[in-house]
Amino acid sequence: MSSPGKKFKKAIAANKPLQIVGAINAYSAILAQRAGHQAIYLSGAGVANASYGLLDLGMTTLENVAEDARRITGASNLPLLVDIDTAWDDVGETIQVMEKAGVAAVHMEDQVAAKRCGHRPNKELVFKEEMGERIKTAIAARTDSNFIIMARCDALASEGLEAVIERSAYYVDCGADMIFAEAMTELAHYQQIKEAVGVPLLANITEFGKTDLYGTQELYEAGVDMALYPLSAFRAMSKAAIQIYEALLHDGTQKNVLDHMQTRDELYECLDYLKYEKEQEGKR
Repeated sequence: MSSPGKKFKKAIAANKPLQIVGAINAYSAILAQRAGHQAIYLSGAGVANASYGLLDLGMTTLENVAEDARRITGASNLPLLVDIDTAWDDVGETIQVMEKAGVAAVHMEDQVAAKRCGHRPNKELVFKEEMGERIKTAIAARTDSNFIIMARCDALASEGLEAVIERSAYYVDCGADMIFAEAMTELAHYQQIKEAVGVPLLANITEFGKTDLYGTQELYEAGVDMALYPLSAFRAMSKAAIQIYEALLHDGTQKNVLDHMQTRDELYECLDYLKYEKEQEGKR
Protein backbone atom coordinates (compact mmCIF):
# COMPACT_ATOMS: atom_id res chain seq x y z
CA MET A 1 0.00 0.00 0.00
CA SER A 2 1.24 3.48 -0.86
CA SER A 3 2.47 5.45 2.13
CA PRO A 4 0.46 8.53 3.16
CA GLY A 5 3.36 10.78 2.18
CA LYS A 6 3.57 9.23 -1.27
CA LYS A 7 -0.18 9.75 -1.74
CA PHE A 8 0.26 13.38 -0.75
CA LYS A 9 3.06 13.87 -3.28
CA LYS A 10 0.96 12.26 -6.02
CA ALA A 11 -1.92 14.58 -5.21
CA ILE A 12 0.36 17.60 -5.50
CA ALA A 13 1.67 16.39 -8.86
CA ALA A 14 -1.86 15.87 -10.19
CA ASN A 15 -3.31 19.26 -9.17
CA LYS A 16 -2.36 22.81 -10.07
CA PRO A 17 -2.49 23.71 -7.23
CA LEU A 18 -3.63 21.05 -4.76
CA GLN A 19 -6.39 22.39 -2.52
CA ILE A 20 -5.95 21.22 1.07
CA VAL A 21 -9.02 21.74 3.24
CA GLY A 22 -9.22 21.89 6.99
CA ALA A 23 -10.97 19.03 8.81
CA ILE A 24 -11.35 19.62 12.54
CA ASN A 25 -12.56 16.09 13.29
CA ALA A 26 -13.17 12.68 11.76
CA TYR A 27 -16.64 13.49 10.45
CA SER A 28 -15.37 16.66 8.76
CA ALA A 29 -12.74 14.53 7.04
CA ILE A 30 -15.46 12.22 5.73
CA LEU A 31 -17.41 15.19 4.40
CA ALA A 32 -14.33 16.60 2.67
CA GLN A 33 -13.59 13.25 1.04
CA ARG A 34 -17.18 12.85 -0.14
CA ALA A 35 -17.06 16.34 -1.63
CA GLY A 36 -14.14 15.21 -3.80
CA HIS A 37 -11.13 16.77 -2.10
CA GLN A 38 -7.81 14.96 -2.36
CA ALA A 39 -6.02 16.16 0.78
CA ILE A 40 -7.02 17.40 4.23
CA TYR A 41 -5.48 19.42 7.02
CA LEU A 42 -5.50 19.44 10.81
CA SER A 43 -4.87 22.96 12.06
CA GLY A 44 -3.19 23.65 15.37
CA ALA A 45 -5.68 26.46 15.86
CA GLY A 46 -8.47 24.05 14.99
CA VAL A 47 -7.37 21.60 17.68
CA ALA A 48 -7.02 24.38 20.24
CA ASN A 49 -10.29 26.13 19.33
CA ALA A 50 -12.59 23.22 18.52
CA SER A 51 -11.32 20.37 20.70
CA TYR A 52 -10.26 22.35 23.77
CA GLY A 53 -11.85 25.81 23.59
CA LEU A 54 -8.42 27.46 23.75
CA LEU A 55 -6.63 30.18 21.83
CA ASP A 56 -3.94 29.35 19.27
CA LEU A 57 -1.04 30.22 21.56
CA GLY A 58 0.79 26.91 21.79
CA MET A 59 -1.39 25.72 24.68
CA THR A 60 -2.10 22.23 23.31
CA THR A 61 0.27 19.28 23.58
CA LEU A 62 1.65 16.74 21.15
CA GLU A 63 -0.81 14.15 22.45
CA ASN A 64 -3.74 16.56 22.06
CA VAL A 65 -2.95 17.01 18.37
CA ALA A 66 -1.99 13.37 17.80
CA GLU A 67 -5.31 12.14 19.19
CA ASP A 68 -7.27 14.27 16.73
CA ALA A 69 -4.93 13.17 13.92
CA ARG A 70 -5.46 9.48 14.72
CA ARG A 71 -9.23 9.89 14.68
CA ILE A 72 -9.07 11.59 11.27
CA THR A 73 -6.74 9.07 9.63
CA GLY A 74 -8.93 6.30 11.03
CA ALA A 75 -11.99 7.74 9.30
CA SER A 76 -10.55 8.90 5.96
CA ASN A 77 -7.88 7.62 3.59
CA LEU A 78 -7.08 11.11 2.29
CA PRO A 79 -3.50 12.21 2.99
CA LEU A 80 -3.43 14.42 6.09
CA LEU A 81 -1.18 17.44 6.65
CA VAL A 82 -0.80 18.33 10.34
CA ASP A 83 0.26 21.57 12.00
CA ILE A 84 2.83 20.69 14.68
CA ASP A 85 3.61 24.30 15.66
CA THR A 86 7.27 24.33 16.80
CA ALA A 87 7.23 20.54 17.43
CA TRP A 88 6.98 20.91 21.22
CA ASP A 89 9.86 19.74 23.43
CA ASP A 90 11.14 16.83 21.35
CA VAL A 91 11.14 17.19 17.57
CA GLY A 92 12.15 13.58 16.96
CA GLU A 93 9.40 12.19 19.16
CA THR A 94 6.84 14.43 17.47
CA ILE A 95 7.78 13.11 14.03
CA GLN A 96 7.62 9.49 15.18
CA VAL A 97 4.21 9.98 16.81
CA MET A 98 2.82 11.62 13.68
CA GLU A 99 4.16 8.86 11.43
CA LYS A 100 2.56 6.20 13.64
CA ALA A 101 -0.72 8.15 13.51
CA GLY A 102 -0.88 7.69 9.75
CA VAL A 103 -0.14 11.32 8.94
CA ALA A 104 1.24 12.13 5.48
CA ALA A 105 2.97 15.44 6.20
CA VAL A 106 3.66 17.95 8.95
CA HIS A 107 4.62 21.59 8.94
CA MET A 108 6.85 23.11 11.57
CA GLU A 109 7.38 26.84 12.03
CA ASP A 110 10.32 29.08 12.83
CA GLN A 111 8.70 30.88 15.76
CA VAL A 112 9.79 30.64 19.39
CA ALA A 113 8.10 27.95 21.47
CA ALA A 114 5.50 30.39 22.83
CA LYS A 115 4.14 30.77 19.30
CA ARG A 116 1.33 32.98 18.02
CA CYS A 117 -1.15 32.64 15.18
CA GLY A 118 0.63 33.32 11.89
CA HIS A 119 -1.74 36.17 11.03
CA ARG A 120 -1.46 37.97 14.38
CA PRO A 121 1.10 40.65 15.32
CA ASN A 122 4.14 40.33 17.61
CA LYS A 123 5.42 36.98 16.39
CA GLU A 124 8.94 36.18 17.59
CA LEU A 125 11.25 34.03 15.49
CA VAL A 126 14.20 31.84 16.33
CA PHE A 127 17.45 32.28 14.43
CA LYS A 128 17.41 30.44 11.13
CA GLU A 129 20.12 28.09 12.42
CA GLU A 130 17.89 26.93 15.27
CA MET A 131 15.07 26.25 12.83
CA GLY A 132 17.59 24.41 10.67
CA GLU A 133 18.41 22.12 13.59
CA ARG A 134 14.70 21.42 14.09
CA ILE A 135 14.45 20.40 10.45
CA LYS A 136 17.55 18.20 10.55
CA THR A 137 16.28 16.46 13.67
CA ALA A 138 12.91 15.87 12.03
CA ILE A 139 14.50 14.42 8.90
CA ALA A 140 16.68 12.09 10.97
CA ALA A 141 13.70 10.89 13.02
CA ARG A 142 11.40 9.80 10.20
CA THR A 143 11.38 6.17 9.17
CA ASP A 144 9.45 6.63 5.90
CA SER A 145 11.42 8.69 3.43
CA ASN A 146 8.12 9.79 1.86
CA PHE A 147 6.88 11.30 5.13
CA ILE A 148 6.93 15.03 4.38
CA ILE A 149 8.65 17.64 6.52
CA MET A 150 7.38 21.08 5.54
CA ALA A 151 9.05 24.22 6.94
CA ARG A 152 6.82 27.20 7.65
CA CYS A 153 8.42 30.64 7.52
CA ASP A 154 6.77 33.46 9.50
CA ALA A 155 9.41 36.11 8.81
CA LEU A 156 7.60 38.51 6.45
CA ALA A 157 6.06 40.79 9.08
CA SER A 158 9.20 41.26 11.18
CA GLU A 159 12.08 40.75 8.76
CA GLY A 160 10.71 41.32 5.24
CA LEU A 161 10.54 39.33 2.03
CA GLU A 162 14.30 39.01 1.54
CA ALA A 163 14.54 37.29 4.91
CA VAL A 164 11.67 34.96 3.98
CA ILE A 165 13.52 33.98 0.81
CA GLU A 166 16.85 33.58 2.61
CA ARG A 167 15.33 31.57 5.45
CA SER A 168 13.26 29.36 3.14
CA ALA A 169 16.25 28.54 0.93
CA TYR A 170 18.25 27.71 4.05
CA TYR A 171 15.50 25.45 5.35
CA VAL A 172 15.52 23.53 2.06
CA ASP A 173 19.31 23.19 2.34
CA CYS A 174 18.74 21.70 5.81
CA GLY A 175 16.43 19.07 4.33
CA ALA A 176 12.91 20.54 4.28
CA ASP A 177 10.84 18.86 1.58
CA MET A 178 8.44 21.76 1.08
CA ILE A 179 7.98 25.39 2.14
CA PHE A 180 4.96 27.07 3.75
CA ALA A 181 5.19 30.82 3.20
CA GLU A 182 2.95 32.29 5.91
CA ALA A 183 0.98 35.55 5.82
CA MET A 184 2.12 36.82 2.43
CA THR A 185 0.69 40.22 1.52
CA GLU A 186 1.31 40.19 -2.24
CA LEU A 187 0.77 37.52 -4.87
CA ALA A 188 4.21 38.24 -6.34
CA HIS A 189 5.86 37.12 -3.11
CA TYR A 190 5.08 33.50 -3.90
CA GLN A 191 6.75 33.64 -7.30
CA GLN A 192 9.95 35.05 -5.82
CA ILE A 193 10.03 32.45 -3.05
CA LYS A 194 9.34 29.57 -5.45
CA GLU A 195 12.14 30.67 -7.77
CA ALA A 196 14.53 30.68 -4.80
CA VAL A 197 13.60 27.38 -3.19
CA GLY A 198 12.65 25.10 -6.10
CA VAL A 199 10.52 22.79 -3.93
CA PRO A 200 6.72 22.59 -3.59
CA LEU A 201 5.30 25.78 -2.09
CA LEU A 202 2.19 26.19 0.06
CA ALA A 203 0.06 29.33 0.35
CA ASN A 204 -2.23 29.75 3.34
CA ILE A 205 -5.52 31.18 2.05
CA THR A 206 -7.13 31.67 5.42
CA GLU A 207 -10.03 34.04 5.86
CA PHE A 208 -9.77 37.34 7.78
CA GLY A 209 -5.98 37.29 7.77
CA LYS A 210 -3.08 39.08 6.10
CA THR A 211 -3.34 37.27 2.76
CA ASP A 212 -5.92 38.11 0.10
CA LEU A 213 -8.26 35.29 -0.92
CA TYR A 214 -6.49 34.48 -4.17
CA GLY A 215 -8.10 32.02 -6.57
CA THR A 216 -6.44 28.79 -7.63
CA GLN A 217 -5.56 30.06 -11.12
CA GLU A 218 -3.83 33.12 -9.65
CA LEU A 219 -1.90 30.95 -7.24
CA TYR A 220 -0.87 28.49 -9.94
CA GLU A 221 0.44 31.30 -12.11
CA ALA A 222 2.44 32.58 -9.12
CA GLY A 223 4.16 29.21 -8.67
CA VAL A 224 2.09 27.92 -5.75
CA ASP A 225 1.73 24.13 -5.53
CA MET A 226 -0.68 23.89 -2.57
CA ALA A 227 -3.51 26.17 -1.47
CA LEU A 228 -4.50 25.73 2.17
CA TYR A 229 -7.94 26.52 3.62
CA PRO A 230 -7.32 25.68 7.28
CA LEU A 231 -10.55 26.67 9.03
CA SER A 232 -13.07 27.58 6.31
CA ALA A 233 -15.52 24.78 7.09
CA PHE A 234 -15.07 25.20 10.85
CA ARG A 235 -15.92 28.89 10.63
CA ALA A 236 -19.07 28.06 8.65
CA MET A 237 -20.05 25.33 11.14
CA SER A 238 -19.56 27.70 14.05
CA LYS A 239 -21.66 30.45 12.44
CA ALA A 240 -24.44 27.96 11.70
CA ALA A 241 -24.34 26.63 15.26
CA ILE A 242 -24.74 30.13 16.69
CA GLN A 243 -27.76 30.70 14.45
CA ILE A 244 -29.39 27.45 15.62
CA TYR A 245 -28.73 28.12 19.31
CA GLU A 246 -30.15 31.64 19.01
CA ALA A 247 -33.20 30.45 17.07
CA LEU A 248 -34.01 27.85 19.73
CA LEU A 249 -33.97 30.51 22.43
CA HIS A 250 -35.83 33.11 20.39
CA ASP A 251 -38.48 30.91 18.74
CA GLY A 252 -38.79 28.09 21.23
CA THR A 253 -38.53 25.60 18.35
CA GLN A 254 -36.17 24.57 15.57
CA LYS A 255 -38.90 24.48 12.91
CA ASN A 256 -37.71 27.69 11.25
CA VAL A 257 -34.10 26.58 10.85
CA LEU A 258 -34.48 23.00 9.63
CA ASP A 259 -33.22 24.02 6.19
CA HIS A 260 -29.84 24.85 7.80
CA MET A 261 -29.45 21.29 9.08
CA GLN A 262 -28.15 18.07 7.61
CA THR A 263 -30.95 15.53 7.69
CA ARG A 264 -30.82 12.21 9.51
CA ASP A 265 -30.83 10.38 6.15
CA GLU A 266 -27.93 12.50 4.90
CA LEU A 267 -25.95 11.70 8.04
CA TYR A 268 -26.65 7.99 7.67
CA GLU A 269 -25.60 8.11 4.02
CA CYS A 270 -22.27 9.72 4.92
CA LEU A 271 -21.58 7.06 7.53
CA ASP A 272 -22.86 4.10 5.42
CA TYR A 273 -25.38 3.29 8.11
CA LEU A 274 -27.66 1.30 5.80
CA LYS A 275 -24.73 -0.82 4.67
CA TYR A 276 -23.95 -1.54 8.32
CA GLU A 277 -27.56 -2.54 9.00
CA LYS A 278 -27.55 -4.96 6.05
CA GLU A 279 -24.30 -6.52 7.24
CA GLN A 280 -25.73 -7.00 10.70
CA GLU A 281 -28.91 -8.56 9.28
CA GLY A 282 -26.77 -10.95 7.23
CA LYS A 283 -25.06 -12.19 10.40
CA ARG A 284 -28.36 -13.18 12.03
